[in-house]
Amino acid sequence: MLITTTPGIEGRPVTEYLGIVTAQGVLGVNAFKDVSAGVRNIFGGRAKSYENELASGVSDALAEMERQAAQLGADAVVGVDVDYESVGGNMLMVSASGTAVKPG
Repeated sequence: MLITTTPGIEGRPVTEYLGIVTAQGVLGVNAFKDVSAGVRNIFGGRAKSYENELASGVSDALAEMERQAAQLGADAVVGVDVDYESVGGNMLMVSASGTAVKPG
């Protein structure tokens, strides 16, 4: 299934809009990852533990969104938006939304 952030698919006009699909995931970040990220915050550099959690969260959210689109009979999801939020201090929320469509 094609998943894109663009509002359509070049050369393939949308023939049917099937509805909005969404997915969310809240990821707990353990104390070890918090300590590692805190050290990175002081000395600089990338917090790989958080990056890996976010990547996993995005992948899971997109997979869930694709599953919902497939249940609607879609061949693609357009206009996809992925958002990140901090929840409760040490948890991360990833949400994804888009429009399930049948392109021509």
